Amino acid sequence: MATKYIFVTGGVTSSLGKGIIAASLARLLKARGYSVTNQKLDPYINIDPGTLNPYEHGECYVTEDGAETDLDLGHYERFTGVPTSQANNVTTGRIYQNVIDKERRGDYLGSTVQVIPHITNEIKDRITALGNTGNYEFVITEIGGTVGDIESFPFVEAVRQLKYALGKNCIVVHLTYIPYLAAAGELKTKPTQHSVKALQQQGVQPDIIVCRTEKPLTRSVKEKIGLFCNMESDCVIEDGDVSSIYEVPIKMKEEKLDLQCLRKLEVPVKNEIDLTKWEAFLYKLKNPVKEVRVGLVGKYVELQDAYKSISEAFVHAGAELNTKVKVDYIHSEYLDENNIDEKLSGLSGILVAPGFGTRGIEGKILAVKYARENKIPFFGICLGMQCAVVEFARNVLGYKDAHSVEIAPSTTHPVINMMEEQKNIANMGGTMRLGAYPCRLNEGTNAYAAYGKVDISERHRHRYEFNSAYLEEYKKAGMIPSGVNPDTSLVEIVEIPDHPYFVGAQFHPEYKSTAMNPHPLFVSFVNAALNYRNNK
Repeated sequence: MATKYIFVTGGVTSSLGKGIIAASLARLLKARGYSVTNQKLDPYINIDPGTLNPYEHGECYVTEDGAETDLDLGHYERFTGVPTSQANNVTTGRIYQNVIDKERRGDYLGSTVQVIPHITNEIKDRITALGNTGNYEFVITEIGGTVGDIESFPFVEAVRQLKYALGKNCIVVHLTYIPYLAAAGELKTKPTQHSVKALQQQGVQPDIIVCRTEKPLTRSVKEKIGLFCNMESDCVIEDGDVSSIYEVPIKMKEEKLDLQCLRKLEVPVKNEIDLTKWEAFLYKLKNPVKEVRVGLVGKYVELQDAYKSISEAFVHAGAELNTKVKVDYIHSEYLDENNIDEKLSGLSGILVAPGFGTRGIEGKILAVKYARENKIPFFGICLGMQCAVVEFARNVLGYKDAHSVEIAPSTTHPVINMMEEQKNIANMGGTMRLGAYPCRLNEGTNAYAAYGKVDISERHRHRYEFNSAYLEEYKKAGMIPSGVNPDTSLVEIVEIPDHPYFVGAQFHPEYKSTAMNPHPLFVSFVNAALNYRNNK
């Protein structure tokens, strides 16, 4: 079967959930036995979100091959379990950079380089290459932004050209919003009609419309939308509010979104859909028998999308343990000796989050100290692990000025130092230690108990590392390396054996947690928090 291409566009307003719809459709097609991958086209001019402030764009998600990507790729992986790569996230910046590089090399033989055909050809090449090289039966490509945005014009134009070239091998799913006016007591379809007309003005006729709505769509509303938007009413799909994003695939199955896509693409239905494991996960998620409260200490807590993969990893681990994990988001910048007991005393676990820069760092170090001294289960991720190393140096080893050279370049005890290969790098974007690296675990540790094996692989995003010159001092004082990179001897995980649960990981375990395969370190941390709560 030739690869089929499904484009997901959005209209009326942003933040409707195109990524969740794209991921849910992929989940349904995969559950029917098809090979599927998701792709995101982002209209911003940054090469990737790696240098973007989390307040601007939320979390930067990292793939196995070390690409810094949009957080929607996290949704794709969490829903499908299919790893993504650099090819799955394309930005305007990367498109223009490649075209300009080609022009400088003379690839265009002196032609005038224009948006059409050169930019749109580059976009089309990125889309079709994913289908050609990955041998996928379906490529589901989400177009970032909202129809009508000037930034999205080249992407929508590329979709128009592909729809013409690929014929029945390509369809467009358009996500819109149906507002409910309480004063009139009515759902209003006019915004959707205008959104579709804006898409049509760019030469693209959607094949299916998915309608975000707070009220159920009546048959007459669906028929009205179909009449004004040139499609059968069966192709108007209701996307109502749900309590969890993980319910959306079930809702889309009930609305027959996958079947309508297969019909439009003239693909025979391969198998009966099998969502048994997904439904079992959902049942445990919605019917927990236990509850535990943990704190996430970070510097971007006003925007929870900045920690999206961590919060979702708690959801996965909680379902695995039949537990509702209540997460308190605690701003590290405002954490001090005067309020720390008030902020942290009621918690059964403390996670210190990743991040960069000096702001809020002392609050994170204080949270580590509180967890260590009060024997509260602790989990540190990336900078959180480094804060644990700094806190131990200051308050156990007695090196009061110990710090990371990222924060205090002149410290006399650089217990966290810059990696050798990073020292001569000037540019910020895409230059950290990125992607999957091996780690070897020591038996008898919390990390080994969680994974149940010696050799693992995890994704990284950092420039600084545990300074091995201090390793023997740490081991003698009671902090041990429980995981080490077998190739470089870089300390990947630290633990304190004389503590109910104290684990710090240099890597980002949250990136690999999915609904069907919760991450073992999150499961073990939540389990430790449950034990702490029960014993307390």
